[in-house]
Amino acid sequence: MKKDCFGGPGQWYKGNLHSHTTNSDGHLTPAQAVALFRQYGYSFLCLSEHDYYTDLRAELDRDDFILLPGVEASSWLVQLPGDPAALQELAALKEKNASMPELVQFCRTHGAGLRKTHHIHGILGNEAMQRAAGDNVLHHGERLTPPVAVGDWDGLQAAQQLTDYLKSRGCFTTYNHPTWSRVEMADVVGLQGVWAVEVYNYGTEVECGEGYDTAFWNAMLQKGTQVGCFASDDNHNPAKFFDALGGWVCVKSEELTHEAIVNHLLAGDYYASSGPEIMRWGVDGNEVYLECSPAARINFIAGGLVGGSETILEHESPLTHGLHTLHGGESWIRGEVIDHQGRRAWTNPIWL
Repeated sequence: MKKDCFGGPGQWYKGNLHSHTTNSDGHLTPAQAVALFRQYGYSFLCLSEHDYYTDLRAELDRDDFILLPGVEASSWLVQLPGDPAALQELAALKEKNASMPELVQFCRTHGAGLRKTHHIHGILGNEAMQRAAGDNVLHHGERLTPPVAVGDWDGLQAAQQLTDYLKSRGCFTTYNHPTWSRVEMADVVGLQGVWAVEVYNYGTEVECGEGYDTAFWNAMLQKGTQVGCFASDDNHNPAKFFDALGGWVCVKSEELTHEAIVNHLLAGDYYASSGPEIMRWGVDGNEVYLECSPAARINFIAGGLVGGSETILEHESPLTHGLHTLHGGESWIRGEVIDHQGRRAWTNPIWL
């Protein structure tokens, strides 16, 4: 097998796929968010408000910066006390398209709790996906009504229904921060048609130490689900902490347009990072190779038989490349780079 994942033409474009503004529960306006990310060398940004789809490209796109319209859609599992009045209030909240903060306040008021939640991004797809959706494609300013289950749910079915709905509206989808969302493996593993799992969320990491989610991703890969990864911020920026500029993707593309960036994301021509750079990644025969910025270790993580993975450690000088030999029992392999500050970068898997 021979595959050079980043060998195609183009240049690298840095972007963030998970970001909130004052249009939901963020503390920056859309214009302020764009200015911040442009200042720090980003080329694209998805404003993914909670259950609220926005398309501000006409207002905020620049020659050197574009928005990817999107929405962070949710599905809720709520634990309630046995109070009929509370159930009636919940029905009223659903009817008025209640926001996540309103639901949380409802739970606190009634001594209830938000037990689990799916957060799934719908990011506006390429032209073919938009044509397939036709008049059903999402439009600017549209609010979504989160499905609410009370007491118990079929978590996987809830996630699948939300994913399928967003795809029918012209989007490709991601699964966001499963640890923070309190979902279990059975609620996520088996999900079909999702493009990528958020393996690192800087916002939940600085908020509460729940930013890393490779275990869910690995479990999906082990089931044979061909799903990628991404790293992002969340970008709420409350007074307590700053959660921007900590996780991103770098896409190899010939040009900075919505069509080109989305097509290269869908093709896997990118890596995810919280710090390190990855320049080359691929397989040639039975050798897997990775080239990166100076690192303390490189992990080659393989699916299939036990014992197929390998870690390469820094010795006398920082690592800038690593080689791993395949033994024939692997179903997929992915790379992970860790620098001297503990920051990580992730490749997408190569299916073998």
